[in-house]
Amino acid sequence: MSAGISTMHSQTTPDLSQPATFGQDARPDRMPEYDQGRDLSGALVLLMAAAAGLCVASIYYNQPMLGILARAFHAGQGEISLIPILTQAGYAAGLLLLTPLGDRLERRGLIVWSVAALALALVLSGFAQGLWTLAAASLAVGALATVAQQIIPMAAQLAPDNQKGRVVGLVMAGLLSGILLSRTVSGLVSEYASWRLLFWLAGGVCAVLAAVLAARLPVVRPATTISYPRLLLSLLQLFRAHGLLRRSGLVQGLLFAGFVSFWASLAFFLEQPPFRMGSSVAGALGVIGIVGVMAAPLAGRLADKWRGQDGNRRIIVLGAAAVAASFALFWAGRTSMLALVAGIILMDAGLQAAMVSNQARVYALDAGARSRLNTVYMTMMFVGGALGTAIGAQAYAHFGWAGVCGFGAASSLLGFACEYLGGKA
Repeated sequence: MSAGISTMHSQTTPDLSQPATFGQDARPDRMPEYDQGRDLSGALVLLMAAAAGLCVASIYYNQPMLGILARAFHAGQGEISLIPILTQAGYAAGLLLLTPLGDRLERRGLIVWSVAALALALVLSGFAQGLWTLAAASLAVGALATVAQQIIPMAAQLAPDNQKGRVVGLVMAGLLSGILLSRTVSGLVSEYASWRLLFWLAGGVCAVLAAVLAARLPVVRPATTISYPRLLLSLLQLFRAHGLLRRSGLVQGLLFAGFVSFWASLAFFLEQPPFRMGSSVAGALGVIGIVGVMAAPLAGRLADKWRGQDGNRRIIVLGAAAVAASFALFWAGRTSMLALVAGIILMDAGLQAAMVSNQARVYALDAGARSRLNTVYMTMMFVGGALGTAIGAQAYAHFGWAGVCGFGAASSLLGFACEYLGGKA
């Protein structure tokens, strides 16, 4: 077992079956299989960060290879677009139906078996001989990739109180790096080797990862024994009970809406004068976001330093302001690649800082319901992303780049206002 984690005597599992007692019996400072008061091993934190990034990367591998897949399966654009759509649909379903199980089942076992199943789904994707076989495997990949959302609450649960922000920030940096780098890796392997090889390699990496996680993760007993139907019902109860949860999800959803509208329109923008560049450049620009990802650990450290809701609120307000400023920069420097790069770094830094601080305060609401709190929060965020994709596409179609910049600035400023004014209420 990792350094910094020791075994404690087993304790009675808290009963969170009554809606009126959320958080009252959770006893956040008494975990059954480790000593929360001791420092968490740096190696274990890095392992969880890598695991989160490798797992979430699985849902983005198919996006850069759609043209190759269309030729391989003799499919049209409409047919092949089902692959990423079903992958995202699987992720949404897994987020709602699988992620809450982190509060109901032993976490290490749930994570290990989910990663192993993800490895199998990726390997099967590589062996697919027909489009519908690949579609079914893609649906499974999306659902199982939500194991990344099991790892983040576990990191928050294992970390001592004075390190929660730093630990969550580091794990989030790993997850976000996986998102940003997955498209680049997939594009290179599928273009210069084989799309099947990409899936086989990804499956093999996840299989090895499952074995390492089984050996290194500590056992964390479930926080509740309520039935699965009641577990799902408690999502609504948590949403109703915690105004801070609703505000965090709303603010992050608004910021994420602007973020996805930018990336969904960037390739079209770059094809126009003065750039006249292809979609490969848009994908390459995603790597620049790695610089912005470094804001996640920094925000986590600031959250630890500014302990309490007021400290998190300050970081979120600053993050929302940074995202709004990035869209102003995108418009003002619309003919400059340097301005575009600077804006991407600013946007990613602001988004990640706000995300880490929002998650830190959401996890603090109820130690016995962290997975379900994360489910509600992430669902609200991805709803914002879906709306942002749709609205951003219409904004670009009718108003061009000005429409995208205007929508991104408006959504992030609305998020700024919700946090700034809501925090004073």
